[in-house]
Amino acid sequence: MADLINPVTVVSLATTAVFAVFSIICGFRLKRTLPQIEKWVLSWLVFDALTHLTLEVVFLYFSLTGTVEKSQHFTADLWKEYGKADKRWLVSDPTIVSLEILTVVVDGLLCLVLIYAIIRNKSYRHFVQIILCVCELYGGWMTFCPEWLTGSKNLVTDNVLYLWVYLIFFNGIWVVIPLALLYQSYVDMTTTAGEAVRRSPKKKNGGQVQVMSADINTEFVKKYNTRSRKEK
Repeated sequence: MADLINPVTVVSLATTAVFAVFSIICGFRLKRTLPQIEKWVLSWLVFDALTHLTLEVVFLYFSLTGTVEKSQHFTADLWKEYGKADKRWLVSDPTIVSLEILTVVVDGLLCLVLIYAIIRNKSYRHFVQIILCVCELYGGWMTFCPEWLTGSKNLVTDNVLYLWVYLIFFNGIWVVIPLALLYQSYVDMTTTAGEAVRRSPKKKNGGQVQVMSADINTEFVKKYNTRSRKEK
C-alpha cells in the first residue's frame, strides 16, 4: 500500500481536486444569469483549459527539452506519477508529444473561445463546441488506439489505482463529457432549425426551400442575440 499511495500520489490527486473546485466556482460565477446546465458546461471548460494550458504545457516543456523521467524539477512529479500508468509519458514518446502540442495550442485556445462565446451568447458557440469536442475525442483515440494495436505494452493494467483512476477515469472524462456536449449541440441546432422550418410559409416551385434556409439563418441569429439585446 505504501508503494501505491505515496506523498506524490496525494499531491497529484489533490492538485486535480483543487483544479476541479476552482473550475466549478468560476463556472458558476462567470455569468450568474445562465441556466444551470450552462454553468456546469463553463465549469468543465475552465477545468479543460486549465489542464491544457498549465499541466500539459509543463509536460511539453520537459518533453521537448529532455524527458519527464530525467527531470529533477518538482513540477515533473505529477507526470512521473501518471507515467507509472502509461510509460510513454516519461520518455517523450513522439506520438504523445505531437498530440500534446495540438492539444495545448488548439484545444486550449478553443476552450477560451468557447467560454467567451457562451458568456457573450455568440451565434458561433455550437460551431466552436463541436470542433473542440471532436478534437478532444480524436486526441484520446490517437493516444490509446496505437497502444492497443501493439499490445498495450506501455500501459500498466494490473494495478487498481493506475488502471481505474489514472487510465480509465481521468481519460474517460475526456470522452464522456465531449460526447455529451456534442449531443447538446446537436439538440440545440436541430431544435432551432426545426422551429424555423415550422414557422416558414409554404411556397411553390422550390420557393419554400429558399425561405426555409433564410428563416433558419435568421432563427439562429435571433436566438443568440436576443439575450444580449435585452441586457442592453
